[in-house]
Amino acid sequence: MNARRHAALAAAAIALLLAACAAQDGAPVPVEVVAEAPLLITVEASGELRAIRATPLNVPGDRWSSRQLTWMLPEGSHVEEGDLVARFSAEQGVLELEKALLDMQRNALARAAKQTELDTTQGRVGVDLAQVGTELAIAQRYAGADLDMFARNEILDAIQNERFLGVKQGVLEWRQGQASERGGAELGVLEAQRATFALTADTKRSDLEALELRAPHAGVLLLEQNWSGEKPRVGTSMWAGNEFGKLPDTAALEVRLSLPQIEAQGISVGDVVEIHPAGRPQQAVQTELSWVAASAQVKHRDSPVKFVSVKAPVPADAVERFRWVPGQSFEARIVIARAERGLTVPNVAIIAARGETYVEVRNGSAFERRRIELGERGIARSQVVAGLAPGDVVRLTPGGGA
Repeated sequence: MNARRHAALAAAAIALLLAACAAQDGAPVPVEVVAEAPLLITVEASGELRAIRATPLNVPGDRWSSRQLTWMLPEGSHVEEGDLVARFSAEQGVLELEKALLDMQRNALARAAKQTELDTTQGRVGVDLAQVGTELAIAQRYAGADLDMFARNEILDAIQNERFLGVKQGVLEWRQGQASERGGAELGVLEAQRATFALTADTKRSDLEALELRAPHAGVLLLEQNWSGEKPRVGTSMWAGNEFGKLPDTAALEVRLSLPQIEAQGISVGDVVEIHPAGRPQQAVQTELSWVAASAQVKHRDSPVKFVSVKAPVPADAVERFRWVPGQSFEARIVIARAERGLTVPNVAIIAARGETYVEVRNGSAFERRRIELGERGIARSQVVAGLAPGDVVRLTPGGGA
């Protein structure tokens, strides 16, 4: 029905062009006679069937660790809970684990050497203290002896040695304490380093054990695009924690469409949209737009063209009847305006100046500019809500010679 309607509109437009008037100098001037006709302004779009809710599947492992994809299920595969979805390798993780284990061995050797050095220092100071203690005991015996038994100079020497040995003993005890404190601090630093290396090794070991991605529940596998629009494939390097794919909830699906910004004028939430899988127009169903992006975005990094994204829910009975699955490509026709009768003009006839819109309308043997008010704008034609009446002759090449 819609195809026949478009064909009728096209035939009417061609007939009007063939009936165009000639200019006063005899040169043909392309015109169109304004007439009421069934109004239908649509815009075409394409997109993909997606789930409104989905469980994300992230690359396993410690975040920011490198992974290489070695095996994966094809997109669209049905999986059960616990099924293997993808397998990864982590050569960099192996190297990092080996480095952490080597650092632990070096740390153990350094701790052993420091402990030996501390024991040696403590032993040397202990020997010196023992010797000083012996000499101090002898000196103290002489210092307290009877003056009649020893010569005066011997007594004075003993007293002097006692003072010297006492000071020396104090210094050795200080050195012993300092060696113990400094050695303990250095051993503490080495112990902290050992704990850090051990934690790194445990993390890398755990990271290397997480090289398989399994399905948390049953569903259909959908792969996620990266920032450049590419989906995962065997051999791809990925970062742990990044999204690998999704397991959608097939109970609630929607079509996500995108169309060039220049064609998206006038589109709003609530517009009727007719959707069907690519290549299967016989499965067409009707729904309404539920979301329209606030701004246009670049879709491909190699193209400056901006696209507007829109969403429309898919009737559950249609999903069940046609057995649609997430990931299918869809085509859509968004109805911007539809009415039993209405006036339209080709966009090539419209003049935009100082925030107003005009067309050139025949007045006798010449054309005069007339301000009009537009309704919905289409790709080729736009709705006129004020300024024109049926029978007006509009020039299709405004600004040209009369």
